[in-house]
Amino acid sequence: MTTRQRLFIGGAWAEPDGGYYEVVDPATEEAVGWAPEASPEQVHAAAAAARTALGPWSRTAPEERAAILARAADVVRRNLVPYAGLAQAESGATTRTARGMQVGVAAARFQRYARVEPVEQPLPPQISEAGPFGGAAVLGALAVRQPVGVVTCITSYNNPWANAAGKVAPALAMGNTVVVKPAPQDPLSVYRMAEALQEAGAPPGVVNVVSGARPEVGEAAVDCPEVDMVSFTGSTAVGQRIAEVCGRSMKRQLMELGGKGAALVFDDADVAAAVAGTATTFSFYSGQICTAPTRVIAQREVYDRMVTELAELARRLTVGDPRDPGTVVGPLISAAHRDRVEAYVELGRKEGARLVAGGRRPPLERGFYVAPALLADCTPDMRVVREEIFGPVVVVVPFDDEEEGIALANDTDYGLIDYVWSRDVARAFRVARRLRAGQVGVNTVGRNMEAPFGGFKKSGVGRDVGSYALHAYGELQAIVWPG
Repeated sequence: MTTRQRLFIGGAWAEPDGGYYEVVDPATEEAVGWAPEASPEQVHAAAAAARTALGPWSRTAPEERAAILARAADVVRRNLVPYAGLAQAESGATTRTARGMQVGVAAARFQRYARVEPVEQPLPPQISEAGPFGGAAVLGALAVRQPVGVVTCITSYNNPWANAAGKVAPALAMGNTVVVKPAPQDPLSVYRMAEALQEAGAPPGVVNVVSGARPEVGEAAVDCPEVDMVSFTGSTAVGQRIAEVCGRSMKRQLMELGGKGAALVFDDADVAAAVAGTATTFSFYSGQICTAPTRVIAQREVYDRMVTELAELARRLTVGDPRDPGTVVGPLISAAHRDRVEAYVELGRKEGARLVAGGRRPPLERGFYVAPALLADCTPDMRVVREEIFGPVVVVVPFDDEEEGIALANDTDYGLIDYVWSRDVARAFRVARRLRAGQVGVNTVGRNMEAPFGGFKKSGVGRDVGSYALHAYGELQAIVWPG
C-alpha cells in the first residue's frame, strides 16, 4: 500500500479533512503515494499557526535563523538520494536533474540564506530648515528591512524542491513565517522539506504545508486574512487572479509567471553554441520551464543552418524512462498536459508552420511522452509563436536586420528571459539593453544565482534570488532622529 501523507500544521502532522488524492508517476502512470486534501478551514489553521509563530520567530537573532537554515541544508544533502528518488517519481525528472537541479539546488538555496546580511542601511544626515514642526536641525536616518509577516508560498510543479526552497529560505531568513501550498501534481517532496526544517530546529508554526487538488485550497491560502504576502510561481492566468484577490486587502505579492523566451541569433553567432543552448528547451524538464528559449529568432544568413542542426539534435535526443541514465527527455507531468502540447504542435501545422522534427508520441507503452518538436517557417502572428506551450517545442522565425530582430523579440506579452547570440560582444550587449525582459543571457543559457530574477510585462511582479529575495520578503522602514 502506498503512503498516505498528512498535512503539516503548527509543527504537527494532521489528518486532512478532504481525504486523499493519488499522486501519479508521469513515467509509469503508477501511484507514487496519496497526498492530503486540506479543507479551507485547515488552511486557515495553518495561517493562524504561522501568525502565532511570527512574533517569536521575527525576534529571533538572524544568526540563529541562519543556523537553522544551514542545518536544513545539511539534512537535505544527507538525504539527497531518497529525496531525489521521490522528486523523480512525482515530476518525471531525469536522475541527473532530480539530484542536481532539484534537491541539490534546494540545499544550495538553504545554505545561501544561512548567510547573515545587514538589514540596516544608514542614510546621509540631512539639514532640515525651520518650519511648522520646529527649528532648523540636522536629522539622521536609517533604512531598516522588517519581515512582511505571514507569507503564502504557492509553488510550481516543474521543480518541487528548488522552487519551494527559493521561497521558503529567504522568507524565513528575513523573519517571516510561511504557509506552503505545493502544486497538486508533486506535493510529497515539499512535505519532506518541512521534515528537514523541523529536524533542523525550525519552531512549530514557522513552516506549514497544506496541499490539495481542489482550487478551494489555493484560494483559501491567498484570501486568508492572516496572510500578509503571497509568493506565487505559475501561469499568468492564475497569477492575474491571485493579484486581484491580493489587491482587495493590499497583500504584498511576488509573482514569477509565464515566459516565451526569445533566442535572438545573429549571422555572426556561434551557431553550434546557439543550437546547444536552444536545445535545453527539449532536454531540461522536457520543456516545462518558463525560462526556456522557445522562440528562435534567427537572422536569414544562419536561419537554415539553425533549423537543420536543431532538427538533427532533436532527433538524436533519447526520450524515455527518466531513471535510465541514457535518457535525456523524460515525460510531461500529466496526460492532460501531454494532450495540450500535442494540440499546440498540430495547431502550428494548421497555421502554416513546417514540422521539421518530433511532436509525436514515442513507441512507449506507458508514460506521458512527446518527442521534442521543431516548428520552422513560423510567422509572428501564429499562436504557437505567441502563447506559452510549456513543453519540448521550439518555433523558428527569420529576421533580416537588427531592428527587426529586436522588434520580433519584444513582440510578446511575456518578458521573463531572452537570449542573444553574437560574436560581436558590443552588439550583443547593445541589443540586450533593448530587450524587454527581466534577464538576458548573452551567448549563454546559464544563470547567475545572485542576479535579480523576475519578469517584465505579464511575466511577473517583483524580483527574487540572492539578496533581491531578502528585499522581496521584507518591508522597508525608515527611522529618523535629531542629530
